[in-house]
Amino acid sequence: MSANPVSNANSTAPESGPSASAPASPSPTFSPLYQQIKGLITQSLESGEWKPGEIIPSEVELAARYKVSQGTVRKAIDELAADNLLVRRQGKGTFVATHNEDRAQFRFLRLLADDGAEHPHISRLLECRRLRASAEIARQLDLKPADPVVLIKRLLQFDGENTVLDEIWLPGGVFRGLTAERLAEYKGPLYAMFEADFGTRMIRATEKIRAVGAEPAVADLLNVPAGFPLLSVDRVSYTYGDRPVEVRRGWYVTTGYYYHNDLS
Repeated sequence: MSANPVSNANSTAPESGPSASAPASPSPTFSPLYQQIKGLITQSLESGEWKPGEIIPSEVELAARYKVSQGTVRKAIDELAADNLLVRRQGKGTFVATHNEDRAQFRFLRLLADDGAEHPHISRLLECRRLRASAEIARQLDLKPADPVVLIKRLLQFDGENTVLDEIWLPGGVFRGLTAERLAEYKGPLYAMFEADFGTRMIRATEKIRAVGAEPAVADLLNVPAGFPLLSVDRVSYTYGDRPVEVRRGWYVTTGYYYHNDLS
């Protein structure tokens, strides 16, 4: 697949001197050349030219493809790696990031044990059904009210204890064919399933976190008393093009655990 050469970000058309009678026009803005290359590579990722887990062409090959310097390509790839879209592997090349990697899973599951040890968890599906989006869910998913959505409810159990209750809303058009049976059969990370089976990769997420008292229905599922202190995490996840593709509310029991986040 060939690509058109990138326009020179530093070139401008000749301009005439300002006219006393003409109002001043805003100056044109240009994105740096490496940002243009970053955008073209992202387009190839979104189109599926290079799939999750696959190696992408070398910097030399990409430089020839886009008719830019290797240094410009390297800077674009550096940013894509920092955005968790690509992964550099020493001596092997650069690969498309995938949710099947442990590092990707940790990006979206932030609950760690106080003792620092790894505590395996399992997912227990409670419900999966299709329904019409409420006005609030439709707004967050950029849908119309009453558009179809898929609702998933599940428990995450750490060391056999119910620790996280998730309610997950997904756009029905994107996740057509997602059923309780399909979820029950799948044993890997949920986001890896979304990526492999529905071609939807979660790129980033925004979260709102607050302390709440457990409501009776939530308390029953988490095996805690009503009013028990929980951590409530509201998340909206986005795919390429900053399109929202998941709304999630989670209730976390943090007895023996804490919610970890890196700020940079």
